[in-house]
Amino acid sequence: LERGFSQRDLAEKGVSYAYISRIEGGARRPSVKALRMLARKLGVSADYLETGSELREVDERELRIADAELELRLAGNSEEAETRLSALREEAIGAGDTVAASRASIALGLAAAASGRNAEAIVLLQEGLELAPVSPGARPDVFATLGHAYAASGRPERAVEVFQGCLDELRELDTSDLTAEIRFATYLSYALTDLGDLGHAQAVLDETLERADELSDAYSRVRLYWSLARLNDVRGRPAAALDCVRRAMALLEVTDDTLHLARAHVLCSGILMSQGRAEAAGRHQDAAERLFGQSPDVEDLVQLRRDQARRAVLLGQGEEAIERARASLEAAGNEYPHESGHALWSLAEGLALTGEPDKADAAFREATALLEEHGHRRDFVEAYRAWGKFLRKAGREQDALEVLERAADLASEPLTVEAHKSP
Repeated sequence: LERGFSQRDLAEKGVSYAYISRIEGGARRPSVKALRMLARKLGVSADYLETGSELREVDERELRIADAELELRLAGNSEEAETRLSALREEAIGAGDTVAASRASIALGLAAAASGRNAEAIVLLQEGLELAPVSPGARPDVFATLGHAYAASGRPERAVEVFQGCLDELRELDTSDLTAEIRFATYLSYALTDLGDLGHAQAVLDETLERADELSDAYSRVRLYWSLARLNDVRGRPAAALDCVRRAMALLEVTDDTLHLARAHVLCSGILMSQGRAEAAGRHQDAAERLFGQSPDVEDLVQLRRDQARRAVLLGQGEEAIERARASLEAAGNEYPHESGHALWSLAEGLALTGEPDKADAAFREATALLEEHGHRRDFVEAYRAWGKFLRKAGREQDALEVLERAADLASEPLTVEAHKSP
């Protein structure tokens, strides 16, 4: 009726008007042939005639998943959207729709990572990639988040595997995507730096730098400068690191990317503190806090509070150091062992400054254990030395000697990748 057809108008050989009448009356189920013929005459799909919806079941499910994904990105509270996505994932798995199930799992994994739930993110992202594999060129965000979640969980060797695999796959393609290659090369260098394989990290960057003149993308240059800054900082070359991070910040200011500019300010403040310039670091921490806004990502908050605690220690502000360190630890939970090790170190120093030696000793012990397992050698050696100095100042000479000997032993060990792997 809506299209102005009578039953006789729709009838043709094999599908009589009486047959159509019985279908409309609910007395007959139309055959596939009848549905296709009627759909053609009416100018709609056979699925629409059968279901009353212009969308197929898989398309309708995809639409609901897309709606939930959008809500995840825009909503302040993602709990409801995550609940809907979880239900859609189960529905898709039950229907054998692996593509939709993969998409829902990946969306849930990205949401978990953004909330600092790294272990959960790893499981969900891996599940999504197994259900329906995607390429790093098509979804770089998925692989970047997966590798980063491994690194943040204290498993840099798995991050190296993810990023090396992405780089290898991209280089095997007939059509080279230089921007994507540089993105994963810099991520790989981050992970190798976290693993302690500084030589390999430098080699990856050197190879990438040879092609840097071909770059027109500002973000690729930012990633290169950022990676060089981190590597130089870990190698104890703060002047070179500061030069690189300032170049990255100059590019970011042009792009108006406030999030990455805030992160660059955090990196810059850390490098300045490595130079003993705690006062100068404060300006960058204040800028980062302002740029992050009221709802920073969990990892950004963990790192900012960690560095604010470190600055307070350098300035002799014990109470401030304790407050900031505890805020970092609370935000980190059990998800960021490397950052927690640094926060505990600052907490120990703050407790020492406020005259709480027993609590300071316990915090030093926990900090050195975490940093030795998950940190760079320079970090845990310096943490042991700080603990030894604290013990010596407290009059515990024998304990101080043992801790300082441990620091000396660790400092003299050959630098091997295996020594920095998590068990």
